[in-house]
Amino acid sequence: MTSSEHTVGFEPADRLAQDRESVRRRFWIKLKRVVAKLPFAEDLLAAYYCAFDKETPRHVQAALLGAIAYFILPFDFVPDVMPILGFTDDAAILATAIRVVASHITPEHREAARAALKRGIETAEES
Repeated sequence: MTSSEHTVGFEPADRLAQDRESVRRRFWIKLKRVVAKLPFAEDLLAAYYCAFDKETPRHVQAALLGAIAYFILPFDFVPDVMPILGFTDDAAILATAIRVVASHITPEHREAARAALKRGIETAEES
């Protein structure tokens, strides 16, 4: 049995974060499903827009993509289906990443996040 057989469905966030298109696609799928439960949706979207901004330095993109990848993983430390507690680990990891790179999340990223939430997530993916 190879090591990859042991990790099917449990890929580490850092490995997932290296596949930008997979992160982009899986992010929108999960966000659409859980956005109503996320008190930190605006921060998550601002981090997403910053991570995919071509002007954002690579080390900042890597930190944010790692946090976003953890958010989209199907299995994490505290299962997302648990009421109230389900997203606390995701929020903590995102908050830590944002704190580390906060100066790179611009007012434009935050405005794009607010606009996406206002428009609705269904149309935000297209922008």
